[in-house]
Amino acid sequence: MKIAGTVASKPATAVEPGTPLLVAEEDNEISWASRGAHKLLGALDAFEPLGLTVENARCLDAGASTGGFTDVLLSRGVREVVAVDVGYGQLVWRLQSDERVHVIDRTNVRSIDADTIGGPVDVIVADLSFISLKLVLPAFVACSTSGTDMVLMVKPQFEVGKDRVGSGGVVRDPALRAEAVEDVANAALASNLRVEAVAASPLPGPSGNVEYFLWLKAGAGDGSPRTDVDVTELVRHAIEEGPQ
Repeated sequence: MKIAGTVASKPATAVEPGTPLLVAEEDNEISWASRGAHKLLGALDAFEPLGLTVENARCLDAGASTGGFTDVLLSRGVREVVAVDVGYGQLVWRLQSDERVHVIDRTNVRSIDADTIGGPVDVIVADLSFISLKLVLPAFVACSTSGTDMVLMVKPQFEVGKDRVGSGGVVRDPALRAEAVEDVANAALASNLRVEAVAASPLPGPSGNVEYFLWLKAGAGDGSPRTDVDVTELVRHAIEEGPQ
C-alpha cells in the first residue's frame, strides 16, 4: 500500500480525504483465482508432512466456483483437474483454457460418479456451500478408487442445522463446530473411508465462520472406527489449534 507515493508503514496510518492510494501486489506474490486458494494451501501444508501427496494426480474439484482450489492443485503439479460446479462460466478464463482442466458446469455434485467425470480420480477436494458434506460423500465414493485421498472442507454452518446457527450465520460455539466435524467424520467411516487427519482452515469464511479440513482415504477401512486413531481427539485438537 502506497499513500501519496510513500509505502505505508503500519495498518493504522491516518489518511486525509483525497489522498491518492495505490494497492499493489508484491513482485513475488502469486495471484490466485480466489481467496479460497489460501484455505487449500493451509490444508496441504498441514497434511503433506503426514503423507498426503497430490503431484501427478488426477483430481476432482467439487464446487470449483472461480477455481481457487483448482489453481492450487495445478501449482502442486497435478496431472488433471475435473472442475465440477452447479453454476456456469465461473471458472476464471486462464483455468478454463488450461489443457489440464476439464470443466463440468451446471452439474450437481450429488449426481456425479466415475462415468460422469471420465473415470475415478486419485484426489478429491471440495468447497461446497448450502449442503451437508454427509449428503455428497456417496458421490465422492462413487468417483473414487482404492487409495483415493479426499481433502474436504467442513463448514459447520451447513452441518449443525439452521436452528443452531448464530447471528449473521456464524457458528461461534466450539462444541458445535466439533460436533459438525465429527459428524462428517463418522459419516465418512460409515462410507468405508478412513479419517487420516483434521486441520482448521487458516482463513475463516466470508462471514467469519471457522472452517475445517478432513483428510479421508477411500477403500482403507471397513466402516468401523480405527483403533490407531481417535477421531474425537483429532477433532478436538483441530478445534483448539484453529481460530476461535
